Amino acid sequence: MIKYLSILNHRTLITLLLSLIIPFFAYHFKIIYNIDLTLISIAIIFPLVFAIRGAFKRREKALEFLSLHRGALKTIHYFFKGSEKLSEEAKEEIERRLNDLSISFLDHLSQTRYNTDSIDVKTDSIFEFIKKHDEHISNGVKQKIFRFIRDIHVAQENLIAIHTHRTPISLKAYCLIFIYMFPVIYTPTIINKIGLDNPSALTYFVVIISEFILISLYNIQDQMEYPFDKEGLDDIKLDHFKFNRSIE
Repeated sequence: MIKYLSILNHRTLITLLLSLIIPFFAYHFKIIYNIDLTLISIAIIFPLVFAIRGAFKRREKALEFLSLHRGALKTIHYFFKGSEKLSEEAKEEIERRLNDLSISFLDHLSQTRYNTDSIDVKTDSIFEFIKKHDEHISNGVKQKIFRFIRDIHVAQENLIAIHTHRTPISLKAYCLIFIYMFPVIYTPTIINKIGLDNPSALTYFVVIISEFILISLYNIQDQMEYPFDKEGLDDIKLDHFKFNRSIE
């Protein structure tokens, strides 16, 4: 049950307070009017849906490139493992390098740091290993390995881009501002539709539930656009993409 409460945060509390305070003042000062809420709906719903769709695409792209990354690492490992001229010590060494790269890169994605120097060094170590054992690896096998090293670079660069660059900040700020403003504009119209003679609890309920839906969608988008930190319900399980994975 606790994991389903992950969409609740300080923004939820702010909207709840606004949904209680603004109707109170609207009733106290009898602020009532009737406006078309279509423009307000467009101002909030359209950019919010756009942001959620963008975050979902980012997550799907991340899954695609994580699969490519692990697949390329495993394939390179098979090429080296099947090389008859390589010693067992050399095969164990390259396996350690590939596993270390996998663990380090996935750990990098789960953190907020953006420096990739250590990841670049560990990726380059695959090429250094090939140079070191050049006479034990045929040219045909080397060309195939280089192809999959390219896949590793493509996957890593795309994942680093997803890790570093998020949904445009201006769009998110725009959505959040209008969500906070929504009760100010929405409440007098609801009172007008419900009527002053009817229980005020109906107005409070409608405003609270509307704000809760909007801010929950915003929080879901905020969590989904960074799918590596293991905080949201839909975050990617990075352990499933390790070179040597153990899925329980």
